[in-house]
Amino acid sequence: MRHIRWGICAIATILTLTALQASPVEAQHGHTTLPHQILLPDGWQPEGITTDGRFVYSGSLVDGAIFRAGVRSGTGQVLAPGAAGRVAVGLDFDRRRHLLWVVGGSTGEIRAQDARTGDVVATYEFPSATPRFLNDVVVTRNAVYATDSFNQELAVIPLRSGHGHGSTLPPASAATTLPLTGDLALQPGFNLNGIVESRHMLISVQSNTGLLFRIDPQTGDTSTIGLNGALLTGGDGLELQGRLLYVGRNEGRVDAVELGHGLVTGAVVDTITDPTFDVPTTIALARHSLFVINARFNTPPTPGTAYWITRVDALHH
Repeated sequence: MRHIRWGICAIATILTLTALQASPVEAQHGHTTLPHQILLPDGWQPEGITTDGRFVYSGSLVDGAIFRAGVRSGTGQVLAPGAAGRVAVGLDFDRRRHLLWVVGGSTGEIRAQDARTGDVVATYEFPSATPRFLNDVVVTRNAVYATDSFNQELAVIPLRSGHGHGSTLPPASAATTLPLTGDLALQPGFNLNGIVESRHMLISVQSNTGLLFRIDPQTGDTSTIGLNGALLTGGDGLELQGRLLYVGRNEGRVDAVELGHGLVTGAVVDTITDPTFDVPTTIALARHSLFVINARFNTPPTPGTAYWITRVDALHH
């Protein structure tokens, strides 16, 4: 996510939009018609998206509210109302616990929210002497990892084994950080952004340099994934489909990177564009489709500004 500034939008205005329909523009995939666009509430200011396969979930930068829409119907409503001082940047769905992990940008917090009700079941704070921007998040079997775009470390919440809801979550005191070493070098602006897991390693993109990194989740060692000179400048959210890595880029495109064995190298093999893309940020993969957030960072946000999710076909892989 690039550096943004957002104003205060009326919470009541957003929450009155509790049922939005899909755009009448539709796209055909196989035998199922899926919406080409899913409308978000006016003034929403989205950045993150995740999916459980049936629904997509989008957070609001305004007040941390969560919107949920069916991937087939495109119909959605506010699942979790926002609150003053709360922010939702990146999100990831936790299948083992049926939770949404939501990172809070400059607030320096990560919330676990019930994916059925939207209720906050746990909050983890990451205080720092320097400004933070917790940007994107991935949940693995062993931990929750969030990128900090201003600091050379990951925010980490170790997870206990098992299934269930809040009873399996660690206490707030378990929140910790993992310093990052190796090839990563911070530059002015937004650094590490999107993050995914592959083969017990983490992958993240550095937005300001366009470099892609492999991260050892145990040691924090980072290694550049060589892309034959290609750069993913403005790279934001990541989504993984086997060895195919989708990279949302703020420049108005989604690049597909074929990752090599060992995550040492990769190659940009395709670029996806769409007339409705307007500063793509994060991506969710469901039903052979990519659901792409349009953050519209170049459009001054107002309570009446329109926002939407664009659905495009995923690549055959």
